[in-house]
Order: sequence, then C-alpha cells, then structure tokens
Amino acid sequence: MIHRHLKEEGYRVGRNKVHRLMQKIGIAAIYPKKKRYMNKAEKEKKVYPYALETFRNEKAQIVINKPNQAWSGDITYIIPVKGGFMYLAAIIDWHSKAILFWRLSNTMDTNLVTDILKEVLARYSKPQFFNSDQGSQYTSKEHTQILEDHGITISMNGKGRSIDNIAIERFFRTLKYEEVYIKEYENIKEFKRGIRSYIDYYNNKIL
Repeated sequence: MIHRHLKEEGYRVGRNKVHRLMQKIGIAAIYPKKKRYMNKAEKEKKVYPYALETFRNEKAQIVINKPNQAWSGDITYIIPVKGGFMYLAAIIDWHSKAILFWRLSNTMDTNLVTDILKEVLARYSKPQFFNSDQGSQYTSKEHTQILEDHGITISMNGKGRSIDNIAIERFFRTLKYEEVYIKEYENIKEFKRGIRSYIDYYNNKIL
C-alpha cells in the first residue's frame, strides 16, 4: 500500500526498495490475530463440488476470462469498536475483482447472504458460476434455491480449503490490513462509513 501511494505521489521507487526502507526504519504491517473459524460443518447438508477447478491454469491458478462468468460470496468477522462486532458479507466478481455488493450485520444468518444475492442479481447479469465455502448460510436451501432458479452452477470450496475462494479472501485481507486494523472507530456508524469509503476506493482506484 505504501509503495502504491508513493507512486501516486509521483515518486519513482521499486517495491523492494520500499520494503528495505520500511525494515530499516521499523515500519511494519499490522497483522491480525489468529483466524477464528465461525462455522462448523453440519452433519446433514448438501455440498457441491468445486466447479471452478476447470479454470485452473498450468500454474494452478484460477483464471476467469470475462466479467460475470464467476462470482464468489463470503462472510468475515470484524471487531470494529470496543465491545462491538459485525459480520461483513460480500460478493466479488472473479474477473474484475470488483465488489458487486456488500452488507454489514450483527448476525450471521441465512438472510444476510440471501439478501445480498437477490440484490446483486437484480443489478447485474447473472454469472455462470457462484462459489462459496461450505458454511450453513451458503448450503441452506434458501440460498441454493435462488442460484438454481437462475440457472447458476453452484460451486463450493473443498473442505478446509479457503484458498479455493481466493478472490474474496484476498479482498477481506486487504480491507482489514488497509482499513480496519489501522483505524479506531468511535461507533458502528463511523465503522460503516469507513467500510463504505474503502470499498468505493478499492473498486474505483485500486482495481
């Protein structure tokens, strides 16, 4: 992020040099605490295979060639203010890496993911694939039925393989490092404003 900002300010400097200088003067990234896993797999639920495997190249990378070919949805847990927490659900386009829609909630229920799915389908052309983890929200009949009704192929990460949803995992990581972990929000309203501002910046400046 520092390298990117220096370039925007007109400085001609390489990423490696920025890294060396940061080490020299003691500037380091802020890292999160150990990841907490929010969902335990239920014994009885329908799990779909990882359909994006067909897009893997010779370097084992998933390469999506056009917009609205594949989307991903996920939820992440954030503690924005002392004594408070929120869940952020979002949908990303694999090709453009743009966040198509997002929503914050203090509950991690099925309505959170179905509501944003309905909203994004009303705004954009439907994708060929929709990928998610095996969490109960995404394996719920309510969520999978929406996808099936629109003729969208359902894809799910392999068990314990968050890397299968790398597009949105990277976004959440970037959001936390560049916004959440370096800010002290006074209240939830301020936190929401910060998330909205960062996602607008991410979609329109970074990508």
